[in-house]
Amino acid sequence: MIDKLAYIHPDAKIGNNVTIGPWTYIGADVEIGDDCWLSSHVVVKGPTVIGKGNKIFQFASVGEDCQDKKYSGEATRLIMGDNNIVRESVTIHRGTTQDKGETRIGSNNLFMAYVHIAHDCVVGDNVIMSNNASIAGHVHVGDWAILGGLTGVHQFVHIGAHAFTAGYSLILQDVPPFVMASGQPGIPRGLNSEGMKRRGFSKESQIAVRRAYKTLYRKGLTIDEAIAALSEESDDEQVKFMIDFVSNSNRGIIR
Repeated sequence: MIDKLAYIHPDAKIGNNVTIGPWTYIGADVEIGDDCWLSSHVVVKGPTVIGKGNKIFQFASVGEDCQDKKYSGEATRLIMGDNNIVRESVTIHRGTTQDKGETRIGSNNLFMAYVHIAHDCVVGDNVIMSNNASIAGHVHVGDWAILGGLTGVHQFVHIGAHAFTAGYSLILQDVPPFVMASGQPGIPRGLNSEGMKRRGFSKESQIAVRRAYKTLYRKGLTIDEAIAALSEESDDEQVKFMIDFVSNSNRGIIR
């Protein structure tokens, strides 16, 4: 199932039932798990570990040296989980020694055409990044987040779990969990209520998160005042999740 026109480095480790198309290049220090499918003209460089059941389409570049000018060839790495779909011309770069030396991708993600994931990013599980969405270095994206087409995310920004950014958004500060953002720069536009329904959150949690959003954004409170108010008004687990995110935001949340 490996085309004779593909190049596989002798040190690469290829799992069982892996398909590799013609003119695909697999470099040294690359591990590819069972049941993966790589189209033609894919480039995978290491150190990179790719889990099971991933599909990587043509012209994708996975595990390449990063574009940070400080990078000087250190043996940083990329770790990717299982069952991800990496569409045409996606670029995913390894980490730098200025961070943890690692870019990490979870499982069950969909990266549509021309998505860019820069060095030292951490992407969770079940994330969707639509065409041309790009995240700069050191960005964290939480589980189930959705980034609309052509979304640009500034370096070091954190996108909370279940958050949603509209197409063409420019995200310069952290987006709390469950919050929808749009604009240039992106500002809060309400809650991802439909996403909460689809993922089975209880009606009680949905109501609690809606109240938390109003406290955070519609009462004219400072961040510290909003955190104190949220801590008093609800013990819902999802509200606690939002409080923890906001409390630990280094760049500050979108306002």
